[in-house]
Amino acid sequence: MKSATDAWGIDDGFVDVKGEFHAVTADTRAALLRAMGVAAATGTKRPPDDAGAGPFADVVVLRGNRLWTAEAPGQLQLEDGSVRAVADGERVELPLGYHAYTRRGGTRPVRLIVAPAHCHLPDDLRIWGWAVQLYATRSRESWGIGDLADLRRLVEWSRTLGAQAVMVNPLTAPTPVAPLEASPYFPSSRRFRNPIYLRVEEIPGAERLGDALNQLGSAGRRLNTERRIDRDAVFAVKMKAFESVFDGFQGDAAFDAYRAEQGRALSDFATFCTLAERHGKDWRQWPEHLRRPDGPRVAAFAEEQSRRVTFHAWLQWLLDVQLQRASREFRIVQDLPIGLDVGGADAWCWQDLLARDVSVGAPPDEFNPAGQDWGLTPFVPHKLRAAGYQPFIETIRATARHAGGLRIDHVMGLFHLYWIPREGGGAGGGGFVRTRADELLAIIALESERAQAFVVGEDLGTVEAGVRETMADHHMLSYRLMYFEETPPSEYPELALSTVTTHDLPTVAGLASGKDVEVARSAGAPQNEEGLRLMRDKLVDLAGCPADAPPTDLVAKVYTALAAAPSRVLLATLDDALAVEERPNIPGGRPDWPNWSTALPQALEQFDTLELPRRLAKVLARSDTTASAGPGSPPAPPATALTR
Repeated sequence: MKSATDAWGIDDGFVDVKGEFHAVTADTRAALLRAMGVAAATGTKRPPDDAGAGPFADVVVLRGNRLWTAEAPGQLQLEDGSVRAVADGERVELPLGYHAYTRRGGTRPVRLIVAPAHCHLPDDLRIWGWAVQLYATRSRESWGIGDLADLRRLVEWSRTLGAQAVMVNPLTAPTPVAPLEASPYFPSSRRFRNPIYLRVEEIPGAERLGDALNQLGSAGRRLNTERRIDRDAVFAVKMKAFESVFDGFQGDAAFDAYRAEQGRALSDFATFCTLAERHGKDWRQWPEHLRRPDGPRVAAFAEEQSRRVTFHAWLQWLLDVQLQRASREFRIVQDLPIGLDVGGADAWCWQDLLARDVSVGAPPDEFNPAGQDWGLTPFVPHKLRAAGYQPFIETIRATARHAGGLRIDHVMGLFHLYWIPREGGGAGGGGFVRTRADELLAIIALESERAQAFVVGEDLGTVEAGVRETMADHHMLSYRLMYFEETPPSEYPELALSTVTTHDLPTVAGLASGKDVEVARSAGAPQNEEGLRLMRDKLVDLAGCPADAPPTDLVAKVYTALAAAPSRVLLATLDDALAVEERPNIPGGRPDWPNWSTALPQALEQFDTLELPRRLAKVLARSDTTASAGPGSPPAPPATALTR
């Protein structure tokens, strides 16, 4: 049964995994409308043209077609700033990009989005690589956490094995106030990155610290002795180093250029970070006169604290430089979280466009009978549209920067997103809200083409009819897990990124040994143990491996089975390559459980001594074809010992 949608995008209900229809209650609908800033009495009426109260009167998308016809005399401003008059009915061939058309006598322009027919996807793309939690991937030089220099070293090692891609966890920025948010999927900002990933010794000017740098480095490296990552301790020692280096910073032309390029987005973010250091992590609790980025008192504060604001902008420039170096001539696949921390930087900047009284999640399903509430905040679709999708454009562009690929978490959110009233009956009491998927997908295609990055949509769970077909039409790869697929890998789709497991699910070794269930129980996270047993049995059958085989043999056989997939991209998790039994994240556990905080058991320098990664590399190479490393990338070198 397909549910109807009201004028504001709220579905009448949804169909669960058992095929049963669940109607949205009147109370839930009223709560969702309030979160949109809409009175319940108008809920069935068509939104007025000015419903979003934004700078754009409308949005027009030209996908795969650059010819646009003016509806009336007016003015056309192209993305490059050039302006020309257009006559009624005049046909204009537009370049790819974002343009604005204003009718004569009008006050608000129409945003014209001219996009390619589909996302960037090279015809010969057929690659394999690793899925990596960067924070967990430490070297002996790390200061308690994997960093961008470790990513560069990981890339060098991966190339010796013939890999052509590394997919990393989101590197998005938390609010820089302890205690730091551990989850990479709960960002303060999706447009900027986490300074904790900086390699201090590679910051220009760090060498001037002399013995002070050595002492800080020793303190940082001592944090490697524990597998549990102490982000607050790492943050404290790195901030001391950052501040010491910045004390001697006298400016840099490249920094000035970066700051000019990023514009107000960077200045607002850096101002937010400076305010948060003074007033706390949640802007909703700040003094009232500081709660809006466009307030005069905020401007005065930024002027008074200009050196500290510059410091936070400088950290983002350093991150950009180090990430660019790590991703040079290699595909780094970046990951985009589905939403925002309501108390964070992007929510402060875009508060008028957000549904702050709801969070997003998923309705009850087989593995999560209570449903899921991710605590993240969504945009109100009609308000985002009235803003010309500018926040979405900036987010996609920032995530794809220096990336060879882009993974979009919970891609169904581009079509409809499950909203849960914060003051309600839990995840079971929500409803789906629809977006203009055609317009969002056009933006993704445009930014993908500009970045030369392929796009993967994480389409796990209950997927509405037509979503995967639309993704394929846009050349967006599906995301297939062996754990969930009912067919053998040889029948997986070609337009897919295929792998065995993901960060929220057991590793192969943990599933085989039963350790994953034990750990989940300790974490207070109930598991569908029967489902996990069936999952394990399926793996054993696919692998053709004895049930009591050593974990390393089972891992190797499972990925040998995966290699039969015709999918464009195959990934092995680094956790599986090291036969790790703990998964990175156990959803639904106790708040004090150390999710996203367990380092890999071996340092990067030890990877060369391990046999299992070489076994996986050999089977995933699919030697019957020539893999594509991407534009400008030389062929992968033969396997040799990693040198530094």
